[in-house]
Amino acid sequence: MHENIVEFEVHGDYALFSDPITRTGGEKCTYLIPTYEAIKGVLHSIYWKPTIVWIIDEVRIMNQIQTVTKGIRPIRYDNGGNELSFYTYLKDCRYQVKAHFEWNENRPELTKDRNENKHHNVAKRMIEKGGKRDIFLGCRECQAYVEPCIYGQGKGFYDNPCSISEVSFGLMFHGITYADEAYSIETKGRMTARLWHSVMKNGYIKFPHPKECPVNRPIRSMSIKPFGEQSNNFTFITESEEV
Repeated sequence: MHENIVEFEVHGDYALFSDPITRTGGEKCTYLIPTYEAIKGVLHSIYWKPTIVWIIDEVRIMNQIQTVTKGIRPIRYDNGGNELSFYTYLKDCRYQVKAHFEWNENRPELTKDRNENKHHNVAKRMIEKGGKRDIFLGCRECQAYVEPCIYGQGKGFYDNPCSISEVSFGLMFHGITYADEAYSIETKGRMTARLWHSVMKNGYIKFPHPKECPVNRPIRSMSIKPFGEQSNNFTFITESEEV
């Protein structure tokens, strides 16, 4: 059991957890459940530091899964004009999240910043304040809001085992392993896409640790941006100085 666990609820009118396969021609279609990477992005908007790596343990789907299709006019990249595209969103979204953080072992230069109580307390305060940056679900146009909660409490749409006890969503995008989060020789020095076989049981989704994803596909080579006291990229601050 991890001691630096955070629990919160994130909700918004719409979400678009984009499936890369459906982006051909500018069309976008959402996954029916949040991706690991999207929830990790929510946590980065709440509180991010290169010293830590957020690990998403579980997500609870609170509302009924519903979709809606909208006509969108995105900008064409070839001539700057507009074209008509159809985006499929999730609507009336509400999720409970349980996560914890681990030290980023790929950044030994930040060892002095490994103060577990500091990062845990600041993260909890940022959840109470609604995050440090804007929160969104999958895409920038899907504005969302966060607030503290006790994970597992409250009524959820899929609580009744007689309704939908278990649903498999097949092979699904899990997230991206960046160079500074590499955990093996295969992922070192490159950007890697992870995939997993997603299952929801009574509204609960338990994500595998990034190390345990069954499918990893390299995307491109990637170097690690250095941080440190002698660098302009990072400054050590104490807990009392956190806003």
